[in-house]
Amino acid sequence: MSIKLAARVQKVTPSMTLAISAKAKEMKAEGLDICSFSAGEPDFDTPEHIREAAKQALDNGKTRYGPASGEPRLRAAIANKLRTENHLPYNPENIIVTNGGKHSLYALMMTTIEPGDEVIITAPYWVSYPEMVKLAGGTPVIVATTAESGYKMTPEQLQQAITSKTKFLVFNSPSNPTGVVYSPDEVRAIADVVVDNNIWVVADEIYEKILYNGAEHLSIGAASEAIFERTIVSNGFAKAYAMTGWRLGYLAGPVELIQAANTLQSQSTSNVCTFAQYGAIAALESSQACVETMRQAFAKRRTAIIELVNSIPGLSCVVPHGAFYLFVDISKTGTGSIDFCTRLLNEKYVAVIPGAAFGINDGIRISYATDMETIQRGLERLHDFVQQIA
Repeated sequence: MSIKLAARVQKVTPSMTLAISAKAKEMKAEGLDICSFSAGEPDFDTPEHIREAAKQALDNGKTRYGPASGEPRLRAAIANKLRTENHLPYNPENIIVTNGGKHSLYALMMTTIEPGDEVIITAPYWVSYPEMVKLAGGTPVIVATTAESGYKMTPEQLQQAITSKTKFLVFNSPSNPTGVVYSPDEVRAIADVVVDNNIWVVADEIYEKILYNGAEHLSIGAASEAIFERTIVSNGFAKAYAMTGWRLGYLAGPVELIQAANTLQSQSTSNVCTFAQYGAIAALESSQACVETMRQAFAKRRTAIIELVNSIPGLSCVVPHGAFYLFVDISKTGTGSIDFCTRLLNEKYVAVIPGAAFGINDGIRISYATDMETIQRGLERLHDFVQQIA
């Protein structure tokens, strides 16, 4: 006898990025020489001082339940980071520590979205944004961007997408999957539209520390006092500190929102792993040299992979100025992204993510959070594959 599933979960599409990453790992376990560019995960070990802080916390008995909203010292450290680095005047009571950046966004959607609410999302988008909105009973409103616009939404596009049902805009800069970074002036222009229309903005800033070629990250909440009053920030430790498996994120916003998220978390996950939070404290309170070391490595890989992709006839890309992704236009190959990626994995043992997962079917996402040798071998195979299907 089969169980009847809730209608809400049947509306949600499983994560294609996780599915392809899992398949690539299975093929590698079978002994196949897989070049994987699928995971949005730094290939570095978590820095030693962060690991040591968590070990010390274990030895100190930090293994019991803690506050659902997070360890007070970590919330204070996050608030200090937001004030000093991002010029966002949050206090500890404006912060909740969550089980990863993804969970912070899920908590936000579940505590704010009601049936009929609309959430504006630009495409290409991170795969989970629209699915979370649907889970919460809301309606994703997708604003398509193009390579010609640098995959950036204009203030005019945002204005046209806003209706009386709009709850908020999801604003992700630097972006997954494109690596696009909105300039400070572009951020201010988007902020003006948000304020003028009395909606909210959710700033996903998980890639804020991974920037190239002088690109500047301006937290949208710092653009003006008016926009700060309408901003909610999602961030975490996974990308900048190579802490993906630690599941440590946070949400910053109005006290009433944080209290609601705390209620939800107390009845779902309880507190985030206690001793892991001491690793996060070390990440924030110690030298940031480890972040810069990883960023420089990503910068070298970025230069190499852009040159390799642009040398393949039929492929092109918008130069990313943040994160560690390249969004490649495959429209000239005449092949849809799902078929392209499926064949590339099965025939050439190269794993990339189809643009269909991000709302743009004529592109693919390549993560260069991997070693240079894999980049060289994988891009050679991609070159051969594109020639083969031409």
